[in-house]
Amino acid sequence: MANTKAYAATSADSGLAAYAIDRRELRADDVAIEIDYCGVCHSDLHTVENDWGGSKYPVVPGHEIIGRVTAVGSGVTHYKEGDMVGVGCMVDSCRTCSACESGLEQYCLDGSTMTYGGFDRHDGSITHGGYSERIVVSERFVVRIPENLDPASAAPILCAGITTYSPLKHFNVGKGHKVGVLGMGGLGHMGVKIAKALGAEVTIFTRSEAKVAEAKKQGADHVIISTDPEQMKAAKGSFDYLLDTIPVAHDLNPYLNCLSYDGTHILVGLLTPIEPAVQAGLLVTKRRVIAGSLIGGMPETQEVLDFCAEHDITCDVEMLDIRHINEAYERMKKGDVKYRFVIDMKTLKDS
Repeated sequence: MANTKAYAATSADSGLAAYAIDRRELRADDVAIEIDYCGVCHSDLHTVENDWGGSKYPVVPGHEIIGRVTAVGSGVTHYKEGDMVGVGCMVDSCRTCSACESGLEQYCLDGSTMTYGGFDRHDGSITHGGYSERIVVSERFVVRIPENLDPASAAPILCAGITTYSPLKHFNVGKGHKVGVLGMGGLGHMGVKIAKALGAEVTIFTRSEAKVAEAKKQGADHVIISTDPEQMKAAKGSFDYLLDTIPVAHDLNPYLNCLSYDGTHILVGLLTPIEPAVQAGLLVTKRRVIAGSLIGGMPETQEVLDFCAEHDITCDVEMLDIRHINEAYERMKKGDVKYRFVIDMKTLKDS
């Protein structure tokens, strides 16, 4: 598996360029995958440019991976050559802690191993992601792609899909619930589709009048312009859940006021400090909750793929030639994509 074509960043300001990496030989529980498609997540951009600190270079991003099995280790029982499979945000965990034994590997008490930028638990090497020709992953961290899902459009389900599905399922969102979705990017538009399929009444919160028609097109029942004081006032106490996909610091207080008593504000997009400060009275006086959620475990990742296949849910994607990845990153910074870039890996093989 040596000398695999990939695209990597070698520093925070290098951009991405062609790079050769080594993929390991098969271990007993490994699946070798020839990558057909890889989604482009905002986390890729943050990691490449070291926005969160701690990036390890060279970094090969990509954790929304779809491809076909080309070989399996001697102990593999769930997959065979030719199967269409996916790899998401994780490639390993301790597998023995209470979280892992509950199928919640994303909360591994010893820390899960990320698809890129992590340390392999066996040989200590740095993991490399899906902006590459192929990948080798333990079968526990591989999922099966349902036949009736378009593979390219399914790629972002492995991050954007599971990130929104997991908290909605955890809080038992369903018929009779009113859900507000904050933000209309890759996560937000998937949140709308999944919440609707679960039976909820869904409202998009957006800062822009220009996005009203698009929000309705995505399936939202209602749209609230969050910069309009009258609309926000009218929404006071209306919602059971708010799914907050906004990835930058923003004022939670106006949104908390839109929750009913016992309402829950779920953060899935924000990893930095909450600014400005939360007014505790908005929580205390209505027993409201601020919660967080991180992707999903492996059983739930398979579950969301099957759910999306059943309900004909895919991500809206724009196909990308990998040679244009740096331009795509600049467009992502401007919000100029609806709603996920997906790299066609034929363009890497041909480059």
